[in-house]
Amino acid sequence: MKIIYKLITNLTFWVLTAIIFGMLLGNYCPQEAMKMKVVGDYFIALIKIFIGPIIFLTIVLGISGMGDLRKVGRIGLKSLIYFEIVTTFALVIGIAAAYIIQPGKIDKSGLDIGDASKYTSQAAKAFDWVAFFESNFTLQVLIAAIIVGILLNYYSKRETVVAYLYIGSKYIFKALKFVMYLAPIGAFGGMAYTVGKFGLHTLVPLGKLMLTMYVTMGIFIFLILGSILRYYKINILDFLKFIKAELLIVLGTSSSEPALPSLMEKLERMGCSKPVVGLVVPTGYSFNLDGTSIYLSMAVIFLAQLYDVHLSFTEILTVIGLLMLTSKGAAGVTGSGFIVLASTLTALHKIPIEGLAFLLGVDKFMSEARAITNCIGNGVAAIVISKNEGEFVDVEHPWT
Repeated sequence: MKIIYKLITNLTFWVLTAIIFGMLLGNYCPQEAMKMKVVGDYFIALIKIFIGPIIFLTIVLGISGMGDLRKVGRIGLKSLIYFEIVTTFALVIGIAAAYIIQPGKIDKSGLDIGDASKYTSQAAKAFDWVAFFESNFTLQVLIAAIIVGILLNYYSKRETVVAYLYIGSKYIFKALKFVMYLAPIGAFGGMAYTVGKFGLHTLVPLGKLMLTMYVTMGIFIFLILGSILRYYKINILDFLKFIKAELLIVLGTSSSEPALPSLMEKLERMGCSKPVVGLVVPTGYSFNLDGTSIYLSMAVIFLAQLYDVHLSFTEILTVIGLLMLTSKGAAGVTGSGFIVLASTLTALHKIPIEGLAFLLGVDKFMSEARAITNCIGNGVAAIVISKNEGEFVDVEHPWT
């Protein structure tokens, strides 16, 4: 009875159950399953309402609580350096795996070519950083919060304002806790629509690419991120177990955004300081996209292999250089990965941009792996910066 009670009161259990039922509905009743898209979309929209206030309050309270503005700048600089190093590793690993496994060397018969023209027309917009900023709500809130936090340090009645902000933060997190009970419904809707629209059969022709990407991201998580955590005496498996509910939400919704608020809360419970979490995690959602970096670099090499295009070492370095810049905007530009890929292919002038259409059918299935890797990567980043700054309080077995 005790085990049954734990199961029925465990959010992770219900999210996993919802994902399974979503897959079954999508496979056997695709028309009905596609109607479930609105359910997943509404859940994501509901969660997004909390993202802005949580980021704003967390950062403002963190900066005003630090007192030393030089410390804020130091944490921000360390975060950006860390992001660039780790995402560069991700880009290189994606390219290396693509060359070793060669997912583009496949039977091309039966592939749905589709229409990539709409991505071609948007390729030039990928480098428009003004458009990137205008469309990236998280980054806008982040910058506004940093400015307000800095100004608040110079305000004579800072304590009064901070007290009200703490009260607001408390009630927002309490409301979020109740909203998260709807996570299984959101996961069900997202998974049902995905399988219903694209079908499990679409995985077969490009299964080699999918398998390569999933294996590569697994290697990146357990080898690269695992080694980083091991240096700080944290087991990657323990960390993944601790955030399993957030990862399942990401899996069901194919987006890392719904897990952002609860991931921040989990990291604080684990021992990371609130100011560091508030600065690192939201910034990482725009600049620390490990999973997206792996996918983008692998996709370029995949398309080169698909069209039997040889890329020189210089051209490979060019791909890495381009993606080091453009991948940072992948989360904030409409069309995301496809626009970044289109801009990269356009700059190379060797790989037909129409090749993007080969990826249309399976992109939705690969988005789960990208989002999960991004989520884990940002969690690890917060731990690293917290430890490095001496802002980590060791909590004995927080995942038990």
